Amino acid sequence: MELRPLSFISSGPSGFSWRCTILSTRTAPGKKDGMTERRTGSRGVSLFIRDIIVIFLVAVLASVLIKTFLVRSFYIPSGSMENTLQINDRILVNELEPAIFPIQRGDVVVFSDPGGWLPATVPLPKNPIVAATDWVLETVGLSANDSNDHLIKRVIGLPGDHITCCDALGQRVSVNGVPIDEPYILLPAGQTAASGKAFDVTVPAGSLWVMGDNRYNSADSRYNQDKPGGGFVPINNVVGRALWITWPIERWSWLDNFESVYVSVPAAGTP
Repeated sequence: MELRPLSFISSGPSGFSWRCTILSTRTAPGKKDGMTERRTGSRGVSLFIRDIIVIFLVAVLASVLIKTFLVRSFYIPSGSMENTLQINDRILVNELEPAIFPIQRGDVVVFSDPGGWLPATVPLPKNPIVAATDWVLETVGLSANDSNDHLIKRVIGLPGDHITCCDALGQRVSVNGVPIDEPYILLPAGQTAASGKAFDVTVPAGSLWVMGDNRYNSADSRYNQDKPGGGFVPINNVVGRALWITWPIERWSWLDNFESVYVSVPAAGTP
């Protein structure tokens, strides 16, 4: 901003002339006065903060929608699925199965307790910072505080399937009369039978028969036949199919459903 003199001459009635000079202000071309610059800078900061807030809210909304309808994250609290899954593994679960895509034999699925499979748990107190962090992570789908209220097992039998163990050799599970060789199971040293407990069941409509890969350390359908559901898992209880181990990094891998194991198994009711 610069000062510029403005001069004018005036003559009185007696012919006396006098000059008056006034200093006026004018902003130099290409320059802004300090107040304008401050207003522009303040508006820029406000727009930046607004954009950050909008981006954050859109990201949270997208994460909530993805968690609700597409995928969820869970952690593994027990060894019942070893060696496929290890304790404290983190996994991504596809919620489109069974919502849109049907469950298949061999799928590893996460489901809510059908009733009495899990012992009652008492929530542990958390300090406000930990509680807030858990809430944020769960909201965006990076954590699952309800992992201890869910189970994860492998689907062996679909509705109508006849499942028995063990076959004539006393070793394999049979599905609809066909013995299956299961490369994913973990057995104790010296054991060859695919189950330490014999069973002969037919899966009712709308339900599944599930077993853990760690066959001698899994409280699955075999050991819950005395519960109200008879050891079967309602399909409506299934959250989704486990697809991917996301943590730890060295265990990143796709979870196979071993479709080839069941390829020779006929559909339920097929003679």
